[in-house]
Amino acid sequence: MAHVGVPRGTARKRRSVALLVTGVLTIPVLAGCTSDSEGPTPVAAPQDITPVSRERVTEGSTLTWAIDAVPATLNTFQADADSATTRITGALLPSLFPMDARGEPRLNPDYLESAKVIEQEPKQVVLYKLNQQAVWSDGREIGAPDFVAQWRALSGKDSAFWTARNAGYERIEKIERGKDDLQVRVTFSKPYADWRSLFSPLYPKEVTGSPGTFNDGARTTLKNTAGPFRLRSVSKAKGTVVLDRNPRWWGNEARLESLVFRAVEPEDRTEALTEGTVDVADIDPATANSIALAARYRGGNGAPPAHGPGAGITPAAALRSWALAHGSDEEAAETAKAARAKNREAVAAYAAEQKSLRAYAVRKSLEPAYTQLALNGESGPLSDDRVRRAVARTLDRQELADTVLKPLGLPAKPPGSHLALAGQPAYKDGSGALGEQDTKEAQALLADAGWTRGGAAKKREDTKAGSEAGKTAAEEKTAKAPEEKAGEKAGKVSEEKEGEASRDEGMYVVGDEKPGDRRADDAGVTAQDKQPGGAAGAYAPAGTAAPAPVSVKDRLGKGGKPLTLRFVLPSGPGSQSLRAVGEKIVEMLDAVGISTQITKVDDDSYFKDHIASGDYDLALYSWPATAYPATDGRPIFAKPEPATDGSLLVEQNYTRVGSDHIDQLFDRAVAELDAKASRDLLKQADARIWAAAGSIPLYQRPQLVAVDKKLANIGAFGFADPRYEDIGFTGR
Repeated sequence: MAHVGVPRGTARKRRSVALLVTGVLTIPVLAGCTSDSEGPTPVAAPQDITPVSRERVTEGSTLTWAIDAVPATLNTFQADADSATTRITGALLPSLFPMDARGEPRLNPDYLESAKVIEQEPKQVVLYKLNQQAVWSDGREIGAPDFVAQWRALSGKDSAFWTARNAGYERIEKIERGKDDLQVRVTFSKPYADWRSLFSPLYPKEVTGSPGTFNDGARTTLKNTAGPFRLRSVSKAKGTVVLDRNPRWWGNEARLESLVFRAVEPEDRTEALTEGTVDVADIDPATANSIALAARYRGGNGAPPAHGPGAGITPAAALRSWALAHGSDEEAAETAKAARAKNREAVAAYAAEQKSLRAYAVRKSLEPAYTQLALNGESGPLSDDRVRRAVARTLDRQELADTVLKPLGLPAKPPGSHLALAGQPAYKDGSGALGEQDTKEAQALLADAGWTRGGAAKKREDTKAGSEAGKTAAEEKTAKAPEEKAGEKAGKVSEEKEGEASRDEGMYVVGDEKPGDRRADDAGVTAQDKQPGGAAGAYAPAGTAAPAPVSVKDRLGKGGKPLTLRFVLPSGPGSQSLRAVGEKIVEMLDAVGISTQITKVDDDSYFKDHIASGDYDLALYSWPATAYPATDGRPIFAKPEPATDGSLLVEQNYTRVGSDHIDQLFDRAVAELDAKASRDLLKQADARIWAAAGSIPLYQRPQLVAVDKKLANIGAFGFADPRYEDIGFTGR
């Protein structure tokens, strides 16, 4: 299911250009940055897939799995690859180290007998020993030529290959055949801790061997595969991708005969489930609630329905309706009969829908991704790390997590790391480097940065009294004439601006008297501001500023300018949770005097036109978890680099907040072959990311999946990659 504000791909590098206004980041004393003796934390929520042994799964049948759209490409290394690309290729291509239920990479014995570092000096060497049964669907053995072709395509040395990411491949020096055709020897020019991330998925050399086949040959077809399924057809017209069993598959035979991926928009999932056109679908809380209600639906036998049409009809109302329908007043009887018939039809249709939905169960867990509040440190107030930290210290992260997860019955502990989630080996709660929610500390940080209460009210310079107030009438008239004309002109301009503001339906300022009343830069109070029912100067000498409204007095400001942050939120039907969290954040910031200008934008443009381009102060979006944080985390948190033209290369660091020290810790971690030492370096990096306060993790995303109750080994997978060959129906 599509999620608004989720960047595509877990490790794909984006390069965006923006301007940078840097601020000096002061790092507080960081405690707990070194290794500790604590054991691994438990996974926040286990996977929910109804696991059963393969023997209990019926052989045969077809499963239909909802995806958002037929993918534009089946090449996961291209820029327009998406979650559907990953899901489909997972059943077709080799994955050498799939993720397990704890988010750790595990050797896949279907493809590898072993894989390990056999040399560290003078160069790192990894030796892969392939499963001797592993073959492509054309019968050719999987071997060194496939590894070589993929390395050359993704190394970044040949720009003819249109690749979106090459992390790790650029560190390879050479690939050779080992003692026999089943051994592949990979030598690295620089140490690479995340070598297990490479060659997954592994494409056949027929795809990666030339720019033409790499760029275009694997977009809509994969003629050669090596998974439990093979590709039968792709139809954008029908909105389907159809897989069937791979007859050359050497592992456990797939229990399903065929697997159909059907394009169903997220807002159409309830209808698709009701009609029975899909067996599995990622769903939103509203659809999950519909399925839960269906399980409790009882109707018929003369009893009123539990909910839906007819549920509100009391016995007395039903009796009156019957009496009218059978009464002597023919006109009233006809009206009552028509109403009763219409209600019966609605009840019957709703009952049929509930019966269909009762065939599904909602399997739920936590998605391997977290939603964060991003603070854009490129310019404005948030370029000051004190203001960013103050915003962060204002937030009650537990309340925000509860808002999303508690209604779903899921654990709601806020994530303590940017680089791993609870249960993963690299996880450690580093939020102490920033500090817990503390309103007083937040206010102190803001005051230290010069933002004080009442600082938003502008002071006028023309507040003189005495002899200057005693001008002659002629002098006053002469002096005021041009001012009055200018005032009339300014009034017209002001009216025009107010008209424009009233038409700007997507924006309002929290902290002003009325939403959208005036823009943040017009918040100052002058002597022309009138008290209700009075004229300027009626309650004080002419030229004396009128008392500032309470909202302006309470708002933080500096030099007459209020502290107002532009909060960009998506407006579509699939982003209700983000908006609910956003509203809570606005309330928390408003309580300390920080105004928030909310701008709601279309879901389609939310990420591309606002997050990636830096057109926001505050925003909510998510990052997926990874088994390789040293590789995948660096482009997200790397310090933006100034280009020769003065612009800024931000990679995936859309907050524009970073430091040289963080970069150095990532560089050391990715080159450290001792796993524990590498994780310790990542924990130090995470502590400094917390202290920089550009990204504030709020909650792990919920994962809700509607699944036919007869299906096993499928549902909310959590961290783990699906085992497609084990999925199937029971009791058929």
